[in-house]
Amino acid sequence: MNVELWMWFAVLAAIIVMLLVDLFAHRKAHEISLREAAAWSAFWVATGIGFGVLVWNYFGAEYGQQYFAGFVIEKSLAVDNVFIWALIFASFSVPRKYQHRVLFLGVLGALVFRGIFIALGAVILENFAWVLYLFAAFLIYTGIHMLIKRNEHADPTQGRFFKWFSSVVPSTKKYYGQKLFVRVGGVLLATPLLMVLVLVEFTDIIFAVDSIPAIFAVTSEPFLVFTANAFAILGLRAMYFLLADLMYRFVYLKIGLAFVLVWVGVKMALHDIVKVPTGISLTVILTILTVSIVASFIVSRNKEAEHIEPASRQQLPEATEEEMAALAPTWRKSGKM
Repeated sequence: MNVELWMWFAVLAAIIVMLLVDLFAHRKAHEISLREAAAWSAFWVATGIGFGVLVWNYFGAEYGQQYFAGFVIEKSLAVDNVFIWALIFASFSVPRKYQHRVLFLGVLGALVFRGIFIALGAVILENFAWVLYLFAAFLIYTGIHMLIKRNEHADPTQGRFFKWFSSVVPSTKKYYGQKLFVRVGGVLLATPLLMVLVLVEFTDIIFAVDSIPAIFAVTSEPFLVFTANAFAILGLRAMYFLLADLMYRFVYLKIGLAFVLVWVGVKMALHDIVKVPTGISLTVILTILTVSIVASFIVSRNKEAEHIEPASRQQLPEATEEEMAALAPTWRKSGKM
């Protein structure tokens, strides 16, 4: 696959423009309605599919199928992100009007970190082909582990990383609008939103450890791995607001995701023995996910709505207008005390 440099710049420019449009459209803090979330979800999915059509037409059917296989894998694995984000937001009682800004910044970080991981993965596979078998073994293990632990979700607020971070970073016990830092009494403090953002970013890095090897299992082209990741990630915010209250309906999705990981892991492990056509691999992935989602909604059609309950919940109030007005400038100008 011959990807010219201008194509990389064009994709990065398009991503930046779309992020700026999204940021402008949500410049004021407000609760994202179901209708708004559905409209943005449709836009981001259409954008990802549209880019796949361009890849298909320009580079051919094989690379187009590889892109779509990676896009579908990343999009489906992202549903687990939605559950964890909902758990984090519930733990900190984050007002819904502030959640989009946190996820927007989280997506920016995710794009950067995943870009780094993809570049490292491509270099490693280029120079050490045997690492492919480690990726395959890891995906099979992860799939089996996900199947066994399908009804369990780790609470990131109870992990060692968060406990360490919260112990070294002084923070307020109130929300100050969408601010991540405030200066109170001359002391620079983090707000709870920074804590939430750090957890969102940390959990995405953990998920990337699964999803990036999974995409490398269906394509070895860094351009396709990155763009499939990027266009899937761009729609995660809208997906969260669309699906967060419906997570209890996805009864069998984790089983489906587990089988997908095992499938791509086995495909990767046997790539020197059996060459599975990309079209067949994509069909298998779509079939597994479709069956698991349809079965989930059939089984849960009469199920009562369930709210996500974290292990611990902090009831954090919002600062009053007087407290907001009394804040000192967050960042002091250099040369002044």
